[in-house]
Amino acid sequence: MTDTEKDSLIPYEEMLQAGMHFGRKRTVFNPTMGQYVFSVRDGICLIDLLKTQAALSSAIDLLNKTLQEGGLVLFVAPTKQSQESMRALADAAGMPYVMDRWLGGTLTNFKVINARVKRLIQLEEDKAAGRWEKYTKKEQLELSRELAEMTRNFEGLKKLTRMPDMVVVSSVREGALAIHEATKMGVKVMSIANTDANPKGLVQVIPANDRSKKSVDLLLVAMREHLQTKAA
Repeated sequence: MTDTEKDSLIPYEEMLQAGMHFGRKRTVFNPTMGQYVFSVRDGICLIDLLKTQAALSSAIDLLNKTLQEGGLVLFVAPTKQSQESMRALADAAGMPYVMDRWLGGTLTNFKVINARVKRLIQLEEDKAAGRWEKYTKKEQLELSRELAEMTRNFEGLKKLTRMPDMVVVSSVREGALAIHEATKMGVKVMSIANTDANPKGLVQVIPANDRSKKSVDLLLVAMREHLQTKAA
């Protein structure tokens, strides 16, 4: 990405207005995030937004490179404030996603999770084809309840047909389990990280306020707007 493109990703004033520079209190500051903090004011760590811009640019380049090479990317939004934008990003990329609760074993016990996803798809196909009609009303009710629960847990994973090449997470701390599993399985991880996070092991860190919806939205929308899903 050129310097001009980097500067136009998110206007600096918009980043400030969204509170993207507000980190966490100094009392919970993680020293591994020190390189992204330019000062401490009233006990609050302030993030260097110039480094945020540079990191965002690198993240977009890495995401696009992965997609253009045919890579599979799993998008994870463990916080409510990130779910809408993260799902929009995943949908734009045509990739799988996890919203809210990460199911333990999604990556480390992939075969079991994949079997559950296939069960969900089978239930949907059977219902659409009218195959439920042969069951009693009670049995159909039980199937409906199972379908609702399966949809809630596995809908976003239908496109996770194999181990992903990269996982994109909206918050290091809240996405700790997802990051742990991905790292354990040798999957690359990029994530937004606040000043209380430990970004060790991540291939790309985007330093920013991950507690502000406006802040997270700006970052994820910028990623979506600069998405390139097809090889040149």
